[in-house]
Amino acid sequence: MPPTRAVVLLSGGLDSSTCLAIAKSKGREAYALTVDYGQRHKREIEAAKKIAKRLGVKAHKILKFNLTQIGGSALTDKRITVPEKRSMEEIGRGIPSTYVPARNTILLGLALGYAETVDADEVYIAANALDVSGYPDCRPEFYTAFREVARLGTKRGVEGRPIHIHTPVIHMTKADIVRLGARLGVPFELTWSCYHGRGKACGVCDSCQLRLKGFREAGLEDPLPYASRNV
Repeated sequence: MPPTRAVVLLSGGLDSSTCLAIAKSKGREAYALTVDYGQRHKREIEAAKKIAKRLGVKAHKILKFNLTQIGGSALTDKRITVPEKRSMEEIGRGIPSTYVPARNTILLGLALGYAETVDADEVYIAANALDVSGYPDCRPEFYTAFREVARLGTKRGVEGRPIHIHTPVIHMTKADIVRLGARLGVPFELTWSCYHGRGKACGVCDSCQLRLKGFREAGLEDPLPYASRNV
């Protein structure tokens, strides 16, 4: 029996890299998909290239889909400020300016299309409903609904071979993800989570703070260089 094929959405960050490692640990033939949607910097895309190579994917497609034409997010419109130095209470309250409108809906749609072309049975996405910044498209109920979209809106679904949407880290804390990633050999030093694309990770944006908190609670040292770790 040939291995099960899986499309894995790979941003280059901690969570998606761990998600790829999970798929690989299950014996999946991984097709990594990175979407260059016009985010503030290319550091995470370069990170995704290195991670895909290190973890050994069947193919790595980098797809351009320019969301700056829509804007509406600090990640796609540089006129909008990236939140910094917020408390964990503030990070956990409301939807921040780094929310990209409908991003995961768009990414999943692209992943479904890619999955159909390579005849993949699964799509993996590293959505997380716990240590996040309140993004609505990271909630479990969104993925329950999207599974129906995948079943009803694809040729494979109509033929009775639906593409399964997997969210393996959705109920995990960031510390849990760090521990699992370490166990699976994720090259944390190659990942990039910061919302900025500077020489060092800033250490003060929401993403950096959540990542540092995860490593701290996991009892491990984050190998990335930071401009600041005083969080």
